[in-house]
Amino acid sequence: MERVPILKLGDILIISIQVDLEDQSVLALQEDLADKVVSTGARGVIIDITAVEIVDSFIGRMLATIAATSRMLDAETVVVGMRPAVAITLVELGLSLGGVRTALNLEKGVALLDHTRSAPR
Repeated sequence: MERVPILKLGDILIISIQVDLEDQSVLALQEDLADKVVSTGARGVIIDITAVEIVDSFIGRMLATIAATSRMLDAETVVVGMRPAVAITLVELGLSLGGVRTALNLEKGVALLDHTRSAPR
């Protein structure tokens, strides 16, 4: 099983999904990410899906679950690099990805997290 690497940039964790995710690799990613958020004290998670060409309800649920888990551990999640066709498919599948913020690219995702963290709580 191929594990998805999780990179650290300051207090942000970055996941770049470059492979088709199987059920087992998604479960491993969710566990790895939760462990990494806790061990690093990360305040933000960016999931880069630039390389993802097609989505199904499984991928949509995975993104929502990762965001919900991260939120429970006090880290905001931003999905970046969503292609127009992927966005359309998610809407057609009825997956609103509640709680998942989006940005066009990695740079905007980092800026969004920086802005969120600097806002008063």
